[in-house]
Amino acid sequence: MTPRHRIFTTSFASVYPHYVAKAERKGRTRAEVDEVILWMTGLDPAGLEAHLAAKTDFETFFAQAPALNPARELITGTVCGVRVEQVEDPLMREIRYLDKLIDELAKGRPMAKILRG
Repeated sequence: MTPRHRIFTTSFASVYPHYVAKAERKGRTRAEVDEVILWMTGLDPAGLEAHLAAKTDFETFFAQAPALNPARELITGTVCGVRVEQVEDPLMREIRYLDKLIDELAKGRPMAKILRG
């Protein structure tokens, strides 16, 4: 059995400020980061805040997502040299999808394209 990656047990709340900081460095906003997360997970703003306050780990965060957006499977490309669509572990793939969306936001891609609209 392959050992679990430590990101799975890392608190989503501990990574979230890095997502926001990355976006803000490139002129985007926390609201846009939240919009991307809400689109992907089906959470509402109160649900996102509850996960942040509870310091939910990534495994629980994705397991409790009300409705993962089926369009997230249209996300392709690389994050840290890894093609997101080829990641075998389903949880790691979800984390990489989110990383890729934040990267696209920080690169100035229009929100309609980020949200696969």
